[in-house]
Amino acid sequence: MMQLKVKALKKVDIVTVKGRVDSATAPEFDNALKGLQQEGRHKLVLDMSGLDYISSAGLRALVSALKAAKQHNGGVHLVGVSDKVRDTLEVVGFQSLFPDFESTLDAVDAF
Repeated sequence: MMQLKVKALKKVDIVTVKGRVDSATAPEFDNALKGLQQEGRHKLVLDMSGLDYISSAGLRALVSALKAAKQHNGGVHLVGVSDKVRDTLEVVGFQSLFPDFESTLDAVDAF
């Protein structure tokens, strides 16, 4: 099960993801990120402090969001990544693609 919450700031959207992004929930995760980008929102901060697991399908959604964001001078910043999720990112070599911040404020300020 996954919960998603989006908080729109002036120039940045904070997307809070809780639970699991797996093969069942990744399409919803992907659609949420794509929906924001279709609205012209390309600076995304993903609060992953409540995320227990992310599958390869979830990782694909992250990379897809990052590619689209970069085409519009945006980006995807991560906050509160658990050790388990960080390990997953490192195994697939994605940790260098996504800046990882200690606080939401730091992640927003980095844009």
